[in-house]
Amino acid sequence: MSMTTDPAAHRPARAGARTLAVTSGKGGVGKTFVTANLAAALAARGQRVLVLDADLGLANLDVVLNLHPKLTLHDVFTDKATLEQAILPAPGGFSVLLAGSGMVEYSRLTPEVRDKLLHILDLVKPRFDWVLLDTGAGISDVVLFAISMAQDVLVVATPEPTSLTDAYATIKVLATQQERRHVGLLVNQANRVGEGRLICGQLQQVLQRFIGAAPGQPFKLELLGEVKADPAVRQAVLKRQLMLEHYPGCDAAQAIQALATRLLG
Repeated sequence: MSMTTDPAAHRPARAGARTLAVTSGKGGVGKTFVTANLAAALAARGQRVLVLDADLGLANLDVVLNLHPKLTLHDVFTDKATLEQAILPAPGGFSVLLAGSGMVEYSRLTPEVRDKLLHILDLVKPRFDWVLLDTGAGISDVVLFAISMAQDVLVVATPEPTSLTDAYATIKVLATQQERRHVGLLVNQANRVGEGRLICGQLQQVLQRFIGAAPGQPFKLELLGEVKADPAVRQAVLKRQLMLEHYPGCDAAQAIQALATRLLG
């Protein structure tokens, strides 16, 4: 896929929801879990929030939220349901538009998939304060296009070497192909306080060395959050519960609350 090189193409100017793509270089880092709990934290602050499941091939937002939708994005794409019918209330006070698992026909970026995603985003933006795009992992055409639709990006990574390597590769593509000069980072499953800042600093150094920047346009990787490894996270995942609702006092929940406050600030 040839991505447009016009930075303005990735910063929708129309009034409406603020759009944030939550992505990761590799799977299994807690991206969807972070997205769902961030949505709940924003909703608790009076924001109208929609989580759009943009992981068209391997969607699992329904599993994380323990939802069993009868209608999904697939039904909207094929005109079997209206957008209003497919947008569902989720635990935590926000709304979801689920992709449904195994939408193999949408795992490749075709002009049709592109147009449908853009059209749906245009329709939902005026109705919400925030639209969180829960993308797939990696740098496939579908993932990169989903990210390109958002004003801002949050990359979720863990301290594991493979996760950091893949996060670096993803951020490098976003900086070069999409000409993004600012990307947010959340370090999940941190082993100790301050590890996120250390990781962010290391990634920033390597990125500056290899990306380069136009005069007056330095690239900035900003640490937006650090979530320490917390047994409450595993409990919430196993029970398919929102951590913010069932374990609001745990360290990980407090970190997500701090992320929401920072985004709103």
